[in-house]
Amino acid sequence: MPHLSIEYSPGLEVRADVSGLCRALHGAMAAAGIFPLAGIRVRAYRADHCIVADGLPQNDFFAMTLSVGAGRTKAELKAAGDGIFRAAQAALAGPLSTPHFALSLEIRVIDPELSWKDTPIHARLAGKQ
Repeated sequence: MPHLSIEYSPGLEVRADVSGLCRALHGAMAAAGIFPLAGIRVRAYRADHCIVADGLPQNDFFAMTLSVGAGRTKAELKAAGDGIFRAAQAALAGPLSTPHFALSLEIRVIDPELSWKDTPIHARLAGKQ
């Protein structure tokens, strides 16, 4: 269950290829080697109503939250997070070169006893269907 949820400011759409960025982040998650491909999800949502920092109209943000199931070490998650963050930095080099941008990533580990799933995609990708 590696699910990457992204919120971003509307102005970012003219400064970055959000769809391409999602593909790059998906690739970084797959390359980490600790997440099953069938569980990877990347979702991006534009925050139509937001005020960033001091409220200047040119301010933008890209905030990522990676939710993962339990069972990976902190070192494994740190390495995966480093790779994901580097992919985001590379794709967002333009906005990051300005004083009007904020990029963040947080990893959350989900308690397996408080998480329910029914995902036939796993069986299909494992060749069981």
